[in-house]
Amino acid sequence: MSRRTAMARWLPGAASVLLVLAAWEAAVRAGAVNPALLPAPSVVLSTLGGVLRAGEVFGPLRQTLQLMAAGYAIACVLGIALGIVMGRSEAGYRLFEPLVELVRPIPKPALIPPLFLFLGIGVKTMLFIVVLAAFFPVLINTVQGVRGIDPVLLNTARTFRLGRAAVVFKVVLPAALPMIAIGMRVSLAIALTLVIVAEMLAGENGVGFLILDMQRAFRIQHMYAWLVVLAAVGVALNAAFEWVERRLLPWRGRQ
Repeated sequence: MSRRTAMARWLPGAASVLLVLAAWEAAVRAGAVNPALLPAPSVVLSTLGGVLRAGEVFGPLRQTLQLMAAGYAIACVLGIALGIVMGRSEAGYRLFEPLVELVRPIPKPALIPPLFLFLGIGVKTMLFIVVLAAFFPVLINTVQGVRGIDPVLLNTARTFRLGRAAVVFKVVLPAALPMIAIGMRVSLAIALTLVIVAEMLAGENGVGFLILDMQRAFRIQHMYAWLVVLAAVGVALNAAFEWVERRLLPWRGRQ
C-alpha cells in the first residue's frame, strides 16, 4: 500500500474523529454540557498525559492484557480444535451442535453471578468468562470454514494417501484459515470487552476495576483518560491483527 493510498484510506476517518472532538470541546466551552460529568477533550488529554508521565498506566494495563491474552489464546485453541471435529465429522457435529446453540446465545456477563458460586470472585472467574465469550466466534467460523472446503482438495489428499493428521494440518487448516481468521478477529474485540466487564465485577485490579473505582470516587477526568487508553489499545490490537493477517493470508489483501 502506497503512502497516498494509505492517506486516502485513513484521512476521512481521522477527519470525522477530529470533527466529533471539536464539537465536544465547543459544547463544553459553551456551557451546553456539564464539565463535571463530561470534561472537555483537552482536559481529558491533559489528565491522560499526567497518568502517562507518572507511569500509572503500565501496571493495570499489563494485568488486563495478560488476562485477556490468556483467555483469548485458550478460546482460539479450543474453538479451532472443536470446530475441526464438528466440521469433519457428522457425528461430532450432531453431538455438539445442540449444546453450542444452547449456550451461545446467552449474554456472557449474565453468567458471572453463577460463576461466583463455583469459582469464587477472582482470576478464575474472569478467565473463564473471557474464554467462554471468545470461544464461540472462533468455533462457528472454524466449522463453516471446514465444511466449506472444496471437495477436490480432500479427494486429492486421499489420492496421495495422506493420513488423517496430515489431511488436517496440510489441507483442512490452510483451506479454512481465512474463515478462522475472521472468527479470531471478532473474538479479539469480544475478549477485550469481556475482560473489562469481568474486572469491573470480579477484579481487584486492572483497567476495568480502575475505571469503575474512579467513577465511584467521582474522579471523572481520570475515568475518561482510562477510556482513551482502552480505545487506543483496541485500535492497536486491531492493527496488529491486520498486520499478522496480511502476512499469513496475503491473497486476501489482493482480493
